Amino acid sequence: MKVEKSPEMAPRKTVYVVPLLLLLLSPPAFAFPPYRSTDAETAEPWVLEVRLGLLRVERERSDTTYSSPLLRLNLGLPRNLELVNEFEYRTDRGEAADAASGLKWVPCLRAASLGIETIALLPVADGSSGTGVESQLLLTVRRRGWRAHVNAGGFYDARPADSEAGWRSSVLTELPRGRFRPGLELFFKQTNDGPVQVSAGSGIIFDAGPFDLRLGLETGITGEATDLRASAWIARAFPLR
Repeated sequence: MKVEKSPEMAPRKTVYVVPLLLLLLSPPAFAFPPYRSTDAETAEPWVLEVRLGLLRVERERSDTTYSSPLLRLNLGLPRNLELVNEFEYRTDRGEAADAASGLKWVPCLRAASLGIETIALLPVADGSSGTGVESQLLLTVRRRGWRAHVNAGGFYDARPADSEAGWRSSVLTELPRGRFRPGLELFFKQTNDGPVQVSAGSGIIFDAGPFDLRLGLETGITGEATDLRASAWIARAFPLR
């Protein structure tokens, strides 16, 4: 029996095939999935960093959610600026789950770097016209044998039926060892004066040659945090000129 292919199948395949081909044809990108933290560094001017999330699984009580693809595109600009874009797709619901776009600026880029990242939270759900904003101060400290990244900031999100406001912070330590970069992270978040959510995670970034492979696992420490989160990413960088 011959099966007819629907016109929708090609666009869906393209979402995965095109980024995968691109990722195989250029040098690796550094930072920063699978972690929640980001670094006080920017891509080189006119270098596009592509991070493709193959899958993220979240377990909260008896509910399990699946998201794929996850896409982050960062474009380096002169004067230590970087355009930041994020997109997430919920596989279990067949719909976009999150999107954001903004700017990172690192005016102090040294062994201890300071920066700021501000992003707009974009509406993705049907019938939703609300937006939001999130801004964080960034600190990265580089020493021989280790790196530390500290983030702290606030957010306001009018996209849910009940708007959310609060703060978030994180601490991430990496221990580069040749082609491996293992890391440990603590993440804190409070929304609408509710209980503080605390999570602990571990991850690893592996230089696989043609691309970076990134794996992460996070578990909730307090009852309000997500019980378990696991994700897998690949990443590449593309010089545009």
